[in-house]
Amino acid sequence: MAGRAANILSPSLRLGVTGLSRAGKTVFISAFVHNLIHGGRLPMFEASKSGRIARAFLEEQPDDTVPRFQYEDHIAALLEARNWPESTRAISELRLTIEFESASAWGRLLSRGRLSVDIVDYPGEWLLDLPLLTKSFSQFSREALELSNLPVRTDLAGPWRALEAEADPDADADEMTARRLAESFADYLKACKLDERALSTLPPGRFLMPGDLEGSPALTVSPLLLKDDRSPRPGSLHAMMERRYEAYKTHVVKPFFREHIARLDRQIVLIDALQALNAGPWALADLERALSEILACFRIGRGGFFSDLFSHRIDRILVAATKADHLHHESHDRLQGIVKRLADRAVKRADFSGAEVDVLALAAIRATREGTVKQGREELPVIIGTPLEGETIGGETFDGKSETAVFPGDLPVGIDSMFQTTGDAASAENSIRFVRFRPPRLERGADGLTLSLPHIRLDRAMQFLLGDRLA
Repeated sequence: MAGRAANILSPSLRLGVTGLSRAGKTVFISAFVHNLIHGGRLPMFEASKSGRIARAFLEEQPDDTVPRFQYEDHIAALLEARNWPESTRAISELRLTIEFESASAWGRLLSRGRLSVDIVDYPGEWLLDLPLLTKSFSQFSREALELSNLPVRTDLAGPWRALEAEADPDADADEMTARRLAESFADYLKACKLDERALSTLPPGRFLMPGDLEGSPALTVSPLLLKDDRSPRPGSLHAMMERRYEAYKTHVVKPFFREHIARLDRQIVLIDALQALNAGPWALADLERALSEILACFRIGRGGFFSDLFSHRIDRILVAATKADHLHHESHDRLQGIVKRLADRAVKRADFSGAEVDVLALAAIRATREGTVKQGREELPVIIGTPLEGETIGGETFDGKSETAVFPGDLPVGIDSMFQTTGDAASAENSIRFVRFRPPRLERGADGLTLSLPHIRLDRAMQFLLGDRLA
């Protein structure tokens, strides 16, 4: 009750920002804040379009034990060095306060016209740990082994599976055996995440980003199955693994979600659908599986285990495909269609209900501009930008300095074939390839001031996530 009263007197909203495997969380937050502070062009963000935002500014964050999101450093990297900032590897937070005028006379009478937005940035890989709380060690092990048998994973899982097959779960607990199994399992997960496979469903999340837990017993765990359904022998290798798995859930997963995720009001989940498209149908299928797990985490309002973890009701979740600027605008609707299909099927698989879910294709920072080039009598739509150093197009490797025009290709009108993991569609060489670009060089206006960061549909994301709270 005290918390609700405080929120009436000093309104605030906790916005969670997460994503999987270089989806652009840091870039999204930096662009989100920069455009609000510097009055960026946000025509689809009603409060900005109508001129009701007086100012937006950063304040000291309320949580002293959470690292601050280093906005200033990230903006310097983007604007001065034209480098993309480092990826999210731990939780961080930033408070942005917006002073505004209510759209209604009644609202102007009652409201202070001030909203504090606490932006919580955290790795999506950690979010995928939440479903582990409802899974026993045996269930976790069974699912991990089943995933490793998928055609897209079998070669990567080979060394770990060989060690797992040799290990005797009934043997006495042995630290070196546990370490070899855990290291091999972690190597397999890391290989799955690389661009060539671009897989997303890779719990436990701290195996990919261990932080200060590296080398701890809680991370010295590997899936391991008994030959039958009996209980493990006390003191056995299986009993050791099971105990450490339960410790991971108790001491790593539960505190993280209770202290941070359980307090969120809104959530945006960023996905790099283009990376999955580059890698092929198996990567798309795995991305859908990961989204299902994520949405199941937010399946609240019905009571039950997950509901008990949440003190707030998350009422809006946005699933957004990033890097829309890597495509010509003619393909944006198709990219959004792919995201909608991913989200719709994930919602169905997760048996999701509770929050309102929407989808969007966006570029938090637009690194390219559009143009046309003539090829014979035909004019081709192209995007123009500076490819990152080492990117290749048609056999040419770029130095990170030269601007070029790229024909990115068209996403097919029918997207069903992109999701086929059997037959010719799954085994054929993927003809869709996207290159990565450096951040843009910002233009200056007639007054000599640097303009705000360009974007694609960032304003629509703002409207969905904040619009009703600024009405």
